[in-house]
Amino acid sequence: MAENGQAGANEQAARVELRDVYRRIEQVGLSIGNAGNISIRFGEHMLISPTGADGATIRPEDFVLTRLDGTALSPGVPSSEWAIHAAVYQAGLGGSVIHAHPDHCVALSCLRKPIPAFHYMVASFGGKEVPCAPYAVFGSAALAEGVIEALRLHNACLMANHGMVCRADSLKQALARAIKLEMLARQYCLAKQTGAVVMLDDAEMDTVLARYAEYGSGRLPSEASKPSAAAS
Repeated sequence: MAENGQAGANEQAARVELRDVYRRIEQVGLSIGNAGNISIRFGEHMLISPTGADGATIRPEDFVLTRLDGTALSPGVPSSEWAIHAAVYQAGLGGSVIHAHPDHCVALSCLRKPIPAFHYMVASFGGKEVPCAPYAVFGSAALAEGVIEALRLHNACLMANHGMVCRADSLKQALARAIKLEMLARQYCLAKQTGAVVMLDDAEMDTVLARYAEYGSGRLPSEASKPSAAAS
């Protein structure tokens, strides 16, 4: 645990945020009961939800300070999926991880296929699809290896016959991504039920990816994306 007052205060604040987000995950239906797990990087270690944690009853002190080799440094047993979280931090891919089992992501994960470019917001996850990591038994090194490969070029992925994972710099951002991914999964399921889904092509997705690269920068869109004078 932290050795000085300032570090101790920072750790307590981190634990409270983790508690609040873990409860929020259940409230918005991303996971029910003790399904799913979350973490943040904390110095050279991580703070992660304990195995079997329930969103309705979890406390800040329940989160486990854990080395990236899975060794617990505070009371409790880290989530069985600690290796996924550790792999993200070891690869320098972010400062927070959320793994959850929302209904529509789970349903699509059972197809063992990526979520394709049916909607432009798919590009917000880093590419022209949201990949699906291969199946491996929960809590295994093989599962962590498959997930980290899917996350190297994307900030979220499905996990075959399992659920989903989002990574981000902050826990708030990871939660927003998880909610958006489940929204897109639900919309894709609805579209597939309605008829043949028309996908955006590579050129259209290239344009969206370029726009996302400028999104929030304050820069004007490229000349090619501006309406012509004739159209004004």
